Amino acid sequence: MNKVEQFARELTYIKEERIKEDAKYLISNLPDYFFEIPASSTGKYHPGYALGVGGLLRHTKAAVRMAHELLENPAIGRKYTSLEQDLIIVALLLHDGVKSGKEKSQYTKFEHPLLAVEMIKEQQEHLHFTKEELDLLCSMIASHMGVWNKDYNGNEVLPIPKTKYQNFVHMCDYLASRKFIKIEFDAQNNIVD
Repeated sequence: MNKVEQFARELTYIKEERIKEDAKYLISNLPDYFFEIPASSTGKYHPGYALGVGGLLRHTKAAVRMAHELLENPAIGRKYTSLEQDLIIVALLLHDGVKSGKEKSQYTKFEHPLLAVEMIKEQQEHLHFTKEELDLLCSMIASHMGVWNKDYNGNEVLPIPKTKYQNFVHMCDYLASRKFIKIEFDAQNNIVD
């Protein structure tokens, strides 16, 4: 199964074809290790389903599903345009795309949100996002770590979410990393309904 096929269901949540095609292109350019490593190199910050081989893939699918379910709720979803909803889904698909760096390192790279933004911007000539869409997408990815924005030396490296879009992406990522929320996956790493 190729990289894009592994997100077949999640890609159906994107309504605008142009945005979906850009998402597919970016997913196809994710490092191979993304589909193999656990979401947490230590096992400390993610639930059991996000550990082991394919754990980061499952964590990403969980975060995307959180967003989809919330956005399908009219009380929540109507606060976002269809295009904004699409960009939220793309941000969550890519938020941890280079979690171990451009070249795989043993541990999570603290600055991985910024590396993901850099990876997207490097592919810009192949994408169809407007400048405003790209800026929004990148801002959601860059700030997805929320208040955990300081490196191991206490330096503020990552932006804190400020907009409703940034906060929404952070919330979905946060919920997908809570150990008390149990999500079942099948043998192909798809969420069981």
